[in-house]
Amino acid sequence: MAEKKKTFEEAMSRLDEIVTRLEKGDAPLEESLKLFEEGTKLMKQCSGLLDKAEQKVQQLTAGADGTPVETPFMTEGE
Repeated sequence: MAEKKKTFEEAMSRLDEIVTRLEKGDAPLEESLKLFEEGTKLMKQCSGLLDKAEQKVQQLTAGADGTPVETPFMTEGE
């Protein structure tokens, strides 16, 4: 049975737990490697979720007639 995908918040929370555990340095090597692997997968999942969210974000601005017009969200440097 495949594991259910975590929400962004769940994935970030788990990632925080993993980082805290790895920073302590008291996990055996085998467990540390498993935690690192899980953390890498979670990081990729979060990055993908953020990319999707960024693509959906639209900035509303007023058009010439005063009605809202959707324009692509601009990030810094664009």
